[in-house]
Amino acid sequence: MLEAVPNVSEGRDPVAIEEIGRSFASGVSLLDVHSDADHHRSVFTLAGGEEQLVDALVRGAARAVELLDLREHEGVHPRVGVVDVVPLVPLAPGDLGRASDGALAVADRIGSELGVPVFLYGAVGQGRRPAFFRRGGPEELERRVRSGELAPDAGPSQLDPRTGATLVGARPPLVAYNAELATADVAVAREIAAVVRESGGGMPGVQAIGLYLPRAGLAQVSMNVLDLERSPLHEVYARIVAEAERRGVGVSGGELVGLVPASVLEAAEGARARVPGVDETRVLERVLGAVDRPSRLGPCRGRSP
Repeated sequence: MLEAVPNVSEGRDPVAIEEIGRSFASGVSLLDVHSDADHHRSVFTLAGGEEQLVDALVRGAARAVELLDLREHEGVHPRVGVVDVVPLVPLAPGDLGRASDGALAVADRIGSELGVPVFLYGAVGQGRRPAFFRRGGPEELERRVRSGELAPDAGPSQLDPRTGATLVGARPPLVAYNAELATADVAVAREIAAVVRESGGGMPGVQAIGLYLPRAGLAQVSMNVLDLERSPLHEVYARIVAEAERRGVGVSGGELVGLVPASVLEAAEGARARVPGVDETRVLERVLGAVDRPSRLGPCRGRSP
């Protein structure tokens, strides 16, 4: 069994989100849906056998391509396509190879069946990360393709402005987490993100950006924690709180995007630390164990439209 966490550039239309979710859920378990109106993005967490997961991902991507138009997108989260990123994730040690095989199959079918350019990342893409392709958005990605700097790994060589491109990868588990600051000053969020992320000399395996959420009227530090052993989530959250306090700002809340491995909660409990939004109900193994039928569309979480 593998996990997949497709990210779609739609976070405001509940009807479209539900339709896309039902297409992703066909034949596999849909464990979680997280939608955010400011990010204008929905993250679906799926689990299933390799072949069934590949089929489900292509079906869900096809429905998103039918319903969505990237030209109308105005969310704050970086993106290059209506089906922005499709990572496959091993659920058991040693299964990264199976996740890689699944990712290559998904990439080939999205490119050939849906006519969307696909770029590979992670274990199937020379270790590149989505940010490598997202910088400057779909327009810049198209320019890089036209100049010969990049070429899609599957699908057509030209991006359609309506659908953009899709990034498909295989990677180990990570945690996506957003910390909301008690201020609307996005400069503070960007300062904190810069000192926390690994590329700025901060915590190992932490990616972070500062965003302004216009609908919420707050600034946010949005993060991916790639190395949960060297940078446990509760320590990352504590660092955010400390950096905010140094700048005279509070942290008003935290938001988990998707689910976390049980080890994340166990590490926090062992340190007697609390991370807002992370509890037993958000543990991947618990949610997966509770699924008793092939497809389940649970309640959509996140910031409402």
